[in-house]
Amino acid sequence: MSINRHLLDNIAIVLMRPKYPENIGAAARAAWNMGLTRLIVVADEYPDHERMAKMATHNAAHLLDSMEFHQDLGDALRPFSQVVATTARRGRQRILQNTPRDVMETILPLLPENQAAFLFGPEDSGLTNDDLKYCQLISSVPTADFSSLNLAQAVGIHCYEIYQAIVYGEKKVASARKIASSFELEGMYDHVEKALLQVDFLQDKSHSYYMRNIRQLLNRKHLNSKEANIIRGICRQFLWYTSTSNDSIHTENKQQ
Repeated sequence: MSINRHLLDNIAIVLMRPKYPENIGAAARAAWNMGLTRLIVVADEYPDHERMAKMATHNAAHLLDSMEFHQDLGDALRPFSQVVATTARRGRQRILQNTPRDVMETILPLLPENQAAFLFGPEDSGLTNDDLKYCQLISSVPTADFSSLNLAQAVGIHCYEIYQAIVYGEKKVASARKIASSFELEGMYDHVEKALLQVDFLQDKSHSYYMRNIRQLLNRKHLNSKEANIIRGICRQFLWYTSTSNDSIHTENKQQ
């Protein structure tokens, strides 16, 4: 058994609003074949268990019993320090795409101290730009001329690359520092956005563009909890200062 095998427990497969319960079962089966046991589903309603179990088969049925269910993506991703979006969609506003193998080279050194999630979008539309704001990396499976994989295929390919990188790695992965979780980062980004709005840096037309670029910039730094809290504290203090300054100006104007 690989000395790195325990790192599989730090990775989760997250399915964002899958259309068909059968695809959840097939994804669970693909994950279990490669030693992954954490399955998370984000949807409006809990999927039909019988339809999921039909495709999971008896061997992977236990993954459905322990499956996490959330109605909000942000809540589902709270404990994860690295979130990998899987998509074939391209666009100027999207993060640079990597192959699943390239992605594993990036996140493997982080796994001893951090949790990672691989996020898969709906079968018909994929992940939206709003979904991608939670992600530090984008993984795209290289194909020939026709880049269309069904959900279970995409999950299976990524789980294979995860398994190969972890179980067949040539040496033990050294512990890296623990970095901020998605919950901590989202709290920080909320305060950064409020501070930038306070000084009119974010305009209506460029609001999303600049926040997306700020996220990409800070995500590359692999901030830890302390660093994220420092940035959040600066923004919080800035908001307090501008608020009290505006109140003072308003009071003076009334007195005049």
